Order: sequence, then C-alpha cells, then structure tokens
Amino acid sequence: METKNIVLELRTKRGMSQEELAEKVYVTRQAVSRWETGETVPNTETLKILSKLFDVSINTLLGSPRQLVCQCCGMPLEDAAISREQDGSFNESYCKWCYADGEYMYHNMEDLIEICVKHLAERGFSEEQARSYMSEMLHKLDYWKEHKELEDNGRFEEFKNQLISEFNALNIEGMPKVEKLVSLVGKYVNLEYKLPNGDTVRFLDDNATYLGNQLECETGGKCYGIIGNADFILAASYDKDGKDPELLVYKKR
Repeated sequence: METKNIVLELRTKRGMSQEELAEKVYVTRQAVSRWETGETVPNTETLKILSKLFDVSINTLLGSPRQLVCQCCGMPLEDAAISREQDGSFNESYCKWCYADGEYMYHNMEDLIEICVKHLAERGFSEEQARSYMSEMLHKLDYWKEHKELEDNGRFEEFKNQLISEFNALNIEGMPKVEKLVSLVGKYVNLEYKLPNGDTVRFLDDNATYLGNQLECETGGKCYGIIGNADFILAASYDKDGKDPELLVYKKR
C-alpha cells in the first residue's frame, strides 16, 4: 500500500476530516489533500508527528519499504514489537525487549544468546545450532558493532548490582546467593499466584522487560525465581517444571 492510501485509511479510521488532521500536524488542508492524492509525501518531521498521532511506525506510513530488524537481537520488527523512546515515539532500530524506556537492555552478548537459545530450541534448533547461529548473526548487527559508543557509563551495570544486593538482602532460606541477572520478557515468566482468599494474581506486564534469574534450591527440589525493575522486586519458588508457584516476596523499591 502506498503512503497516500495509508494516510487516507488512518485518517478515516479515526473519523477525522482533512482539516482536523492538518491542524494536528501543523500543515494546511491542501497539504493533506496532496498527500492523499499522491502528489507529495509528508516530510521527515511531519512523518514523526503522524507516526506518534496514529501510533504506527514511519516505515508503515511509507508503505513498509524496508524489512525492519532489531539491531540488537535480529528479530523482525512489526509495529507491535518496535521499541519506544521515553516520549512515546518509535525507535525503529530495536525491539521493545532490547530497548525499553530509553535504556539498552543487553550489554553482554552472551546474556542475550542465553535468552535466544531457549526460544530457538522451541523452534527445533539444537543448543549448538542456536548458539552458532546467534553468535554469527549478532556480530553483523549495528548495536554490537557500535556497542562501545552506546555504553551508558556504567549506569545499567550499577542498577543491576543494586538489584542483586536487594535480592541477597532478602535472606530467603534455601535460595543461593544471587550473582547474575539477565533480561527476561514478562510473558515468559509471568506466573499466576494464588492468594490466601483463593483469588489468583499476576504481577508482571507480558510486554515489559525485567531483570531476573532462576536459581536451583540448595537442598534440591524447588527452584527460585527472582524478578525486578526500577519499581519492585519479586521472589517466588516453584517446582522445576514451573508448577505450584508460591509468592515469597513482592515489595516496592
């Protein structure tokens, strides 16, 4: 679909007139009319405004001329998976799991490979095949080529170390000392816990990215799962197959 058709479709879906759209993006009605007849296309700055207004990527507005790929993990990018800046605008270079709230979530390639290997195994890859594929592919992506230039002066590592200290300070009986946290996507670790009144509750956002890990119980049997972000920390125990989760700690930071 061409830009002229996309703008027309998005405008009409919102029930907006050409005059109303023009007012919202600071152009004349005639300019909107020329976009919709294909005489012209919006300039770069106007495309950014349209992207935010209609909640679609600039790539979508232009008719998807490029196959967007996350420049950190290599994931193909549809609008629903594209990351956003703190002001809500799309960052079309990364997926929302690798770049969240203006922060890069991975600073160690091995941590990312560990996460991706698990997902590739679900598609039939062996661990060896998955590691080989990811190692070769990641080195070709812009994030890892320019990694040193994208560093955050140690702020992310400092935050991770603070979370590790907070988890260890919980002194949960049987839980090993926490030494490492990795990035985890909410939907893969969003367990359902049973409350004393019989209700069940989930604490995570399926679409958000957290820091956490799974730890083997020192005495065998159960596993411990820890999850945290800037707002809270959570610790739980469960069977090795993920069944019978028990919430141990959930507290605001």
